[in-house]
Amino acid sequence: MAYLSSCILSSLRQLGKERFHKSQHFNDSHGIPMFVGSAKSGIGGELLVGQEIKPTHSVNSKGQGSDLPSWVIFDKQVLYFEAYFQEAVPDARDETYRIRRCKIYFYLEDDTIQVVEPEYKNSGIPQGTLIRRQRVPLPPPDGDQFYNIFHFNINQQMVLYSRSFTLTNCDSFTRNFLTKLGVRLNGCATVPDDPYSNLREQKNMRPLRPYERCDTLKQYLEHDRKVLRFNCFWDDTESVFGDVRELILHYFLADDTIEICEVIPPNSGRDVSKFLRRSKLPKCAPAQLKQPGEITDRTVLNVFASSTQGKRYILDSLKTGAVQEDFYKDCDLTVGREVNVWGRKVIIADCDDFTKDYYRTKYGIEDFSPVQYKAPPVPKPSRTVPPYNGFGSEEDSLSSCQGLLPKPPQKDLRKFMEKDRCGLNSNVLNFHAKMVTNDPVDSKRAFIISFYLCDDSISVFERPQRNSGVLGGKFLARGRVKKPGQELFKRELPEYFAAQDLYIGATLCLNNKNFQLLDADEYTFNYMEQHPEEFPKANVGNILSKLRSIPEEKQREIGKFLALIDPSNTGFIPYESFRGLLMGLECGLTEHEVLVLSRSCSEHEQPGVDVGLMLAVAQDFLKKNVFEEFPDMARAFTYHDRHNANTDICRYKLLKSIYLSIYTHLKGYYRYYIIYSGVNLIDGLTHRETVLDSLSRDQVSRPLIYGVLSTSETTTRQQYTAVNGSEYKPPPKSHK
Repeated sequence: MAYLSSCILSSLRQLGKERFHKSQHFNDSHGIPMFVGSAKSGIGGELLVGQEIKPTHSVNSKGQGSDLPSWVIFDKQVLYFEAYFQEAVPDARDETYRIRRCKIYFYLEDDTIQVVEPEYKNSGIPQGTLIRRQRVPLPPPDGDQFYNIFHFNINQQMVLYSRSFTLTNCDSFTRNFLTKLGVRLNGCATVPDDPYSNLREQKNMRPLRPYERCDTLKQYLEHDRKVLRFNCFWDDTESVFGDVRELILHYFLADDTIEICEVIPPNSGRDVSKFLRRSKLPKCAPAQLKQPGEITDRTVLNVFASSTQGKRYILDSLKTGAVQEDFYKDCDLTVGREVNVWGRKVIIADCDDFTKDYYRTKYGIEDFSPVQYKAPPVPKPSRTVPPYNGFGSEEDSLSSCQGLLPKPPQKDLRKFMEKDRCGLNSNVLNFHAKMVTNDPVDSKRAFIISFYLCDDSISVFERPQRNSGVLGGKFLARGRVKKPGQELFKRELPEYFAAQDLYIGATLCLNNKNFQLLDADEYTFNYMEQHPEEFPKANVGNILSKLRSIPEEKQREIGKFLALIDPSNTGFIPYESFRGLLMGLECGLTEHEVLVLSRSCSEHEQPGVDVGLMLAVAQDFLKKNVFEEFPDMARAFTYHDRHNANTDICRYKLLKSIYLSIYTHLKGYYRYYIIYSGVNLIDGLTHRETVLDSLSRDQVSRPLIYGVLSTSETTTRQQYTAVNGSEYKPPPKSHK
């Protein structure tokens, strides 16, 4: 019955269990079975009878309310303790024990401990890491357990690998952490004095060997490549042929050395600029130079040799025979002070900005008034240019006065590159002008004045007129034109006409001929309006500012005048009325300013399509491409008009099929007989007026003609105008 009841109880305990694995407790080592699973659990992870599992981590391995592992929660969190231990020194006369200070680190993530002893100079013992980071077991009889966080407290001893450490203090983080865990910390303990360390301090021990170390590395690293620069002078006028010598003193902060260089003026006869090589400069220059070896950093009292111990040296620690010399330092160099450079009195006159900042930061000096040692420079006499002699241009004559070898005058290449012709942008301002004269023949002559922005040159071309009795052509070759009323033989360069001097209504005197500018082309107006800062006459802001200066009474009269001209209140008035209104205001407006203001306020209308011009350009295009397949074109039109609708229509792709360029966005149907009659060059055009009238009234076929010619019309007209100087006109009727 007892066995049955135990089986029933065991089966009841296994209800709901899911883990039934069995841990490995035995292992085979060299053929001998060994029990190795004393710390392992039983079936399903349950503990065996009388078994206690030792914790692998501290009792504080997880954070409160968190399931994250300890190595994540306590990452980079370390408890820091200050400690010491006493070490016995058996074979020593001056000491029997030694107190050694150390630092103990406890890592919360894995309960490891690290002990480090700080390194002290000339200690004579190995220092550094005493115990590497690891889990440290407790002293016997608890050697199977490890130190955890609750084993640490201030003013208590800990035995780490048979060495007793006394904890004396901890940092603020450690104190707060242990207090939150409920650990009551003891008071801080004092570290006992080390008798041998006190003995060394009392004796003030100095090395008796003759080699002393003078550490200048710190000064070199802090002040390397930092140099103080002073402007100095040496008055040597008392000597024969002496003068004031200008010097530059360099003080190197890295090693307290001084270098002096001389500023050699031109034609002085001197060629050596090094006044003093880089070295330490003594304040009191000796009357006689010391012998080599007389000035040393250390003094050896005696030297003797032994057959058994070799040579021995004794250093004079008191330096009784040393020669004391005082050298110049940075604190001795200030503006206005005298420096003794081996018997030469050098006065510091000025310094650079870095030197001023250095003395202002380190010594608090604010007065850096320079010492005046130079006479004020003699003003250079003005070079009087002789007047123009009449040979060549004024610029050529000026170049011959500037050197023995005359050079051609330099041109403004940058302006030439910016304002030179580039594609369709010509950078040429064209104006229509007439000659201002009482001669009735000359007053009817028409001129075109061109101003080239790249070099400010002007050319005048006279338009030929039939039955005028005057031959047209080039009236004035391209070149710069002087303004009238200037003296011919003068020292200054003459003034030339600039782009700002040309505007509608202006009068120009070119070669003793007066010309009045009447009109300009569209490119000129657009260029001047796009650059209002260069052309004040085309600046709308300046024009409006002039109109705002009109009195209020005059403004009321202007309002009444506009109401009379525009009774229907459309907002538009004729240009002549607008011009007469502005010119009668007497506010200083020119003809060009009135035009610019009217252009800015006008409404532009799109011009209509010239059907005759379109047909002429189409015929020229066909001639250039040697197109003669007009019968094939007629057959193609007839073929596509299969239904014979008597409306004579075809799609736009017919012209595309016979290799004529056309815009692909043209859709729909067109009357092909009108197009065929207009472009046929072989059979001739017998009813030109009829075709033109049909095309002008036909709103369906006109877009097709425009699409055919749009790719070549603009280019053809521009090329024809550029070559022939006149607008494109279609060929006469006989050529068609």
